[in-house]
Amino acid sequence: MTDAPKHRFYGRRKGRPLRPTRQSLLDTLLPTVAVPDGEGPLDPTDLFPFPAREVWLEIGFGNGEHLIWQADANPDVGIIGAEPFLSGVGRLLSYLDERPRPNVRVHADDVRPVLDRLPEASLSRVFILFADPWPKTRHHERRIVSTRTLDRLAILMRDGGELRMATDDMSYLRWMLEHTLVHPAFEWTARRPSDWRERPADWPATRYEQKAIAQGRKPIYLTFRRRPRAR
Repeated sequence: MTDAPKHRFYGRRKGRPLRPTRQSLLDTLLPTVAVPDGEGPLDPTDLFPFPAREVWLEIGFGNGEHLIWQADANPDVGIIGAEPFLSGVGRLLSYLDERPRPNVRVHADDVRPVLDRLPEASLSRVFILFADPWPKTRHHERRIVSTRTLDRLAILMRDGGELRMATDDMSYLRWMLEHTLVHPAFEWTARRPSDWRERPADWPATRYEQKAIAQGRKPIYLTFRRRPRAR
């Protein structure tokens, strides 16, 4: 994943103009919690002011409710959140402004350059929750869940690490399963229907998810485990 032209970003970075307070947070708070820019190797344990027990990554954190919940529930875990949509970044920063979380770091852009820089077996958990399904067939190559992404995550995740994904789009669900079930590095942990129909206790609801349910869409929750590497 080091070929820069293949990192073309699709999607929105900006929506409505940000509130002045959130724009101010982007200007002042974001630089203090941002993942440092660069192209060289990035040791994620150096990002936090304490020895993190594990490092987790959320790809596309939306408005940040899930990331903040996990940060509060796991204060000894360092969590990196990547989100290109600035409104969502501003909302997450508002949480951090209300109460600092030293275990949160933010990449306000496409996650793939960060994936390029992280070392092997450095992540214990990765979240891809309700990513843009890009429903039109001609746009399917834009989906973040892909063989290329899974190949990179297979390198970055520790043996036994969890890859958690969710969607309320049945086309994207089939796509996720088609790509992940056949990947040699990942094993689906589900053993019964409730394992994918019911959200685990340590997986909080988000406003997007609640909206989807209110509109009659049923979210599906997938947990895959990184298989042990061959010795």
